[in-house]
Amino acid sequence: MKVLLSWIREFVDIDESAEAIGRKLSLRGLALEGLEPAGTDVLMDFDVTANRPDCLSMAGIAREIAVVYGRPFTEPAARLRSAVERSTASSGASALPITIVAPDLCGRYVGAVADVSVAPSPAWMAERLTACGVRPISNIVDITNYVLLELGHPMHAFDFARLAGPAIVVRRARAGERIRTLDNQTRTLADDMLVIADAERAQAIGGVMGGGDSEVSSTTTRIVFEAAWFKPQSVRATSRKLGLRTEASMRFERGADLTAPATAMARAAELLQQLGAGAITAPFIDAYPTLHQPATLFLAQPRIAGLLGMAVPDDEVLRILTALGFTVAATKGGWHVTVPGWRVDVHRDVDLIEELGRHHGFEHLPATFPGVQQAPAPSDPRIARDARARRLALATGFSEAISFAFIEARHAEPFLGGDRPVALANPLSEKFAVMRPSLVPGLVDAVSHNRRHGRRDIQLFEIGTRFSPRGETRALALAWTGLATPDHWSGNRRDADFFDLSGVAEQLGSLFGATLDAVPPDEGTAAAQVLVPGRAAAMRVGDDVVGWLGQLESAIADAHDVPAQDVVWVGEFDLDRLSSAAADAARFATPLPRFPSAVRDIAMLVDESLSAATVRGTIRSQAPATLVSIVEFDRYQGKGIPEGKVSLALRLTFQSLERTLTDAEVEAATTAVVELLASELGATRR
Repeated sequence: MKVLLSWIREFVDIDESAEAIGRKLSLRGLALEGLEPAGTDVLMDFDVTANRPDCLSMAGIAREIAVVYGRPFTEPAARLRSAVERSTASSGASALPITIVAPDLCGRYVGAVADVSVAPSPAWMAERLTACGVRPISNIVDITNYVLLELGHPMHAFDFARLAGPAIVVRRARAGERIRTLDNQTRTLADDMLVIADAERAQAIGGVMGGGDSEVSSTTTRIVFEAAWFKPQSVRATSRKLGLRTEASMRFERGADLTAPATAMARAAELLQQLGAGAITAPFIDAYPTLHQPATLFLAQPRIAGLLGMAVPDDEVLRILTALGFTVAATKGGWHVTVPGWRVDVHRDVDLIEELGRHHGFEHLPATFPGVQQAPAPSDPRIARDARARRLALATGFSEAISFAFIEARHAEPFLGGDRPVALANPLSEKFAVMRPSLVPGLVDAVSHNRRHGRRDIQLFEIGTRFSPRGETRALALAWTGLATPDHWSGNRRDADFFDLSGVAEQLGSLFGATLDAVPPDEGTAAAQVLVPGRAAAMRVGDDVVGWLGQLESAIADAHDVPAQDVVWVGEFDLDRLSSAAADAARFATPLPRFPSAVRDIAMLVDESLSAATVRGTIRSQAPATLVSIVEFDRYQGKGIPEGKVSLALRLTFQSLERTLTDAEVEAATTAVVELLASELGATRR
């Protein structure tokens, strides 16, 4: 809001400099954006927040200054009250009938007919308007803009001769109704928009812009002044739908003062006479369906200190609220406070306390600890869980990345696994069209970005939320390309491979107290679609799939602009499912065994297509209770091994919690395992 210092001084007698005033108001929530000279005057630009439409005027800013400096404020409504009372009549007493057909959208409409002589505005008015960013047009139009800037209430003027009837009808637009607005654009209206019409057609869009067909021109000799109140939600919706934002709509959509239209009209009449531009020919017509009933709030005296953390003296409470325009009546334990019409932001006692805090000075707040009235709510257990997973990823050499939750639809499609994407109704662009079903696309983008900037060896992870039609899940994703071991003078270097990433997965499982088994991914799943066959695995805890890992398909890497020669290993783990499955699989701790274990090593010839996980799973399916551990310690394929076969060496550990096992029992159990593998997998013992 741009305000002129000389204009402000018409409402409050203040000798302070613009810089000093700006500093004071900045401490009271009205941030000074800048100062600039305007001839012999000074223009101050304040950043007014959306909840303070009362400060979008010279009078509103001046009222704040008066409170800050403890100076008297010239209330515009009080100065013009006698003129309002003397000049107001009902619509039925006028030759210009006003009918409000939509009282839910227009709560008050004040009109006045005036004989005028259209001419340029005097220099002082034109200079003030220009300094505040408003282009002078003519004395009649400039009066409406002057009142807007001075009192904060929008006005409009119609050419009386161009109105059919003549009459004013405030109604909803007819579906498809068209109007040529003052910017010379023809606009099509919807039936939920408010228009100001004459007896035949719409002449203005309520609260937004006037119509060109009734525009005041150099030939105009009689006008109709309008000052009204329109429902903020209606003006906001209309302005947005039409893409038409004006000084009037900005004020109406934030909330105008229902008591102000008559005051604004009286000020316009005063200016009309002052400029010698004409005179009001009949009493104002005030269509006021439901009189404004100001809200009265109870402000409890102990509540102030309890909320602010500092006491405000009673006389200071009375001074501040009264100076701001509130009507204050003392009562037992506090005050009854009546809210003025222009303070549309005040609804509860906490709003009053905020005003006291602002003007008494938040800088006076003492440094004290707040009283604890109840124990804090326990933290979400997922926070600690995610922190543990983050520490593990960092400890294994990965760097954390943070990517957008919105991605392109084409990047999301391979990771849907048969689901439909969660699309945004109003995306910023096609690059942010859907919510990510996986964290991997964002990580691959980060890999591509790092490669374009010269990095070769990249290890990235991200912990975040994935989105599907079934809801949200938290996941850990990994991406690895380049060397698995750093460069060293010894020359011991190699590229990352499947087993490096699966080793990280095993540590993740250990972190949650679960054993992860790698199995081929099922057809149709995201893992089967985005990973290279034979270099892909789904990770299970028991029968529950908690993640997947493997080599990213080259087509997907190409879509993210990853260099063709790069092999990218990726993985993703559902932390919600992993922690749940691990909890289900967890066993209660047992005391250290009192009896020794027995170890037997066996080497089995199996088909090379069988995975070690399949062999382990087969053994566990019918293993004796004394088998407590299965570990693969060697895999050999070559001389002495038949074509299509592989030698898999397993270490079996047997132990009983009740007694020492005999050699015969261990041998029998080992033989049972060998026979099981032979019958189920066609394996033979070497």
